Amino acid sequence: MMDIGNFCSDKKPAAVNWIEGRGKSVVCEAIINGDVVRKVLKTSVESLVELNMLKNLTGSAMAGALGGFNAHASNIVTAVYIATGQDPAQNVESSHCITMMEAVNGGKDLHVSVTMPSIEVGTVGGGTQLASQSACLNLLGVKGASKESPGANSILLATIVAGAVLAGELSLMSALAAGQLVKSHMKYNRSSKDVSKVSS
Repeated sequence: MMDIGNFCSDKKPAAVNWIEGRGKSVVCEAIINGDVVRKVLKTSVESLVELNMLKNLTGSAMAGALGGFNAHASNIVTAVYIATGQDPAQNVESSHCITMMEAVNGGKDLHVSVTMPSIEVGTVGGGTQLASQSACLNLLGVKGASKESPGANSILLATIVAGAVLAGELSLMSALAAGQLVKSHMKYNRSSKDVSKVSS
């Protein structure tokens, strides 16, 4: 009866999916050593924690975000969904995500987490049967139904989605904190040629 009344809010942002969850609910977290933050991510724990508070939490709250307290979870969710034969329109509720960052171990290291209450994935039927998408699911070790534990493959796929989102959040937030995002766009994503003068 809920589907008929649209209370399920399929493919629409809705508080019910943010609060109650839908599909799989996943929390993914990691502690990133401070040396890695400095040497690999080219920023500091303090900068990341401050940026997360200002951008992902305060900025999203001021915008009236519903489940969008993150930097770009939907980019990663959509990419994984297309690659694995999921319904890309379900990125709306599946991208509900809150990214948290805090200094731990005396301020030396970074604890980062993503909480995603409504990841909707499957490993059988639909687009999962397409050749490329089936190959991707096979590569991830989640193709088809689990014979030992029904539902285990879709649960694992949901955790893969959350892990990919965590990596994407850490990458983008680090690029922003280090001032690298605009530089890289200007270097790699912008043509220095005047395309109106290029002959065909």
